[in-house]
Amino acid sequence: MSSGDEPAPEDERDVPAEDDQHKSPSEMETPPTGTEVGNDTETETGVNASTDPDSNSNSNSIDDAVTTQTEPITSSSGDHAEEDQRSTSAGPRADHGFFYRFYHANDGPLMFIREILLSALIVLLIGGLLFGLSGVWPPMVAIESESMEPNIQIYDLVFVTAPDRFSPSDADEYGVVTLEHGEDVGYESFNKPGSVVVFDEPGTIGPPIIHRPHLYVEEGDDWSDRADPDASGDRSCSEMSACPAPTDGYITKGDNNGRYDQVSGIAPVVEEDWITGVARFRIPYLGWIRLAFTGQAVLTPTIPLFGIAAVGSTVLGRKT
Repeated sequence: MSSGDEPAPEDERDVPAEDDQHKSPSEMETPPTGTEVGNDTETETGVNASTDPDSNSNSNSIDDAVTTQTEPITSSSGDHAEEDQRSTSAGPRADHGFFYRFYHANDGPLMFIREILLSALIVLLIGGLLFGLSGVWPPMVAIESESMEPNIQIYDLVFVTAPDRFSPSDADEYGVVTLEHGEDVGYESFNKPGSVVVFDEPGTIGPPIIHRPHLYVEEGDDWSDRADPDASGDRSCSEMSACPAPTDGYITKGDNNGRYDQVSGIAPVVEEDWITGVARFRIPYLGWIRLAFTGQAVLTPTIPLFGIAAVGSTVLGRKT
């Protein structure tokens, strides 16, 4: 047997190094436990994580598994967000209650019905408010004649009140100031002395009339000496059908008319209880809407505040 095959002497096997022989047990090097963090630290299985390809492969597999599990969750959350956004933009979902869908509908029959009801409610609220202020119904009248121009124009919407409401201190017991009395006390409305009243003769056909009362007369009065010669045509009492006065009442005239109503035949002496309202102020052109509903005006592009116009009635200031 060659020397290379001879076993080593027994005393040379498993003999600690000389330096180790002189070290105490506490000084002996302790092998790493795998719990420290570092590039050369072993894993809990005793295999170095930085050099073991199997460890890297296992780690990558775990990461891939976690990523694979979380990706569907993220995608599902995004789908729910997109679905909620589409549901919000398209209107309330069918699983919501009826009143919720009725209130939030952006199109379709529910929205149409809601808008109609809302418009009707606005009209009722405006009408109720104006009625509470004016004390008469309707509280607004649309002008279809030029008889009161330029102070009240055709297609104006005029707010009226009961004669005894908001009446001035200079008004008579019926809440009216005549032009004759207005000149004496300095009271004006619509740019001239006296009130402007709405009156409706019983038994006649047609809308009420809005004119200015000039004189108050009592039954049997010869009022020709108090009359404006231009408005009476410079006629004597015997030449006017309403003179002497057949009853107590008012002699009226349109501001743009040449003659008294009682001279031109527009109306007899206007009795106190014929007066349904006294004009207070006007809104230009808004009466167009009301007249268009009745076919008395050409419908123009929609004018705002249609709810106000809807609670008005037509008044004819007759032009002579």
